[in-house]
Amino acid sequence: MTIQIFILTKLMEGKNYPYKIKKQLSEPIPFDQLAGITESKLYYHFDSLEKQGLIQAVEIMKEEHRPDKHIFEITANGREELPRKIYKLFEKADTIGEMMVGLANLEYVDRDKAAAILEEKLKSAKAKWEYYKSFEQLIEKDKDNEQLIEFLGGYVSTKAEHAIFWMEKLIGQIREGKI
Repeated sequence: MTIQIFILTKLMEGKNYPYKIKKQLSEPIPFDQLAGITESKLYYHFDSLEKQGLIQAVEIMKEEHRPDKHIFEITANGREELPRKIYKLFEKADTIGEMMVGLANLEYVDRDKAAAILEEKLKSAKAKWEYYKSFEQLIEKDKDNEQLIEFLGGYVSTKAEHAIFWMEKLIGQIREGKI
């Protein structure tokens, strides 16, 4: 889904073709390598978006001794679907890291709606964390497992509190228009 959001946002900026978008993904930071995005994956998502009616080929550039370049543009349906895809990304993501493409493209969504989705995620994360903390009382400690329990408890606690802290910060910055 993130690749499709990226493609749609690039086409919101203007007509484009897969190879150029792949190049944009790799410069200056090789996001394509970091995310494991190959040319074949990119072309697959272009095909998928075209079949969904969200993009359309508008031109074929022919160059001597080079493969033809299919130039695409976003359709009216694609413009309508892009915000829905971003909202869905926010709803399904387990971490802020999984939301990065959506966060980088908040200009295409209603910020209040995006923040509301994230607030629901935060509320759920806090409730889940409180539920998990209740298990601490059920664990029997003895000399053999005390260190392991303390280590794991510290790790899980720090991770949960860290995720909650950053989600609260993200929501605040979205609401304030800083992101």
